[in-house]
Amino acid sequence: MEELPGALGTSASLALRFGQAIFAVASLLFMCLEVEFYSYTAFCFLVTIMGLIIPWSLTLAVVDVFSVFIKRPARQPGMLSIVVIGDWVLSFLSLAASCSTASVTSLLLASEGFCGGKLCTRYRLSAAMAFLSWFLSLTSALFNLWLLPSV
Repeated sequence: MEELPGALGTSASLALRFGQAIFAVASLLFMCLEVEFYSYTAFCFLVTIMGLIIPWSLTLAVVDVFSVFIKRPARQPGMLSIVVIGDWVLSFLSLAASCSTASVTSLLLASEGFCGGKLCTRYRLSAAMAFLSWFLSLTSALFNLWLLPSV
């Protein structure tokens, strides 16, 4: 079977997983540096989803590290199906969270007085990091979905 870069058990997948985790942590840090994010449901949703993405990505990064070091990719159909479903679910949830955060931040910027310059900049940076995490999560999901029928 030909090696698909980015599929579970490859070094490219390891890089994608670490990227997801790093961008999710950055999104959480930008959002949680200010305590006012509890006022908006969209911001709480983003914090919850990024909090789910971090352990998911790091757990699969451990699987990738193990697979890369023993030179034998983990390609059991059941495990790959769980990874594909988890990636797709978290990918859609992170897209929803990042879009809702970006729209609420845009609304707060449009209405004068609700959002200070520094505060809204943090919210926008958090949404941007969430979008980047979503992009890497979607990439990983597509690679693993492509691999699924050949297992």
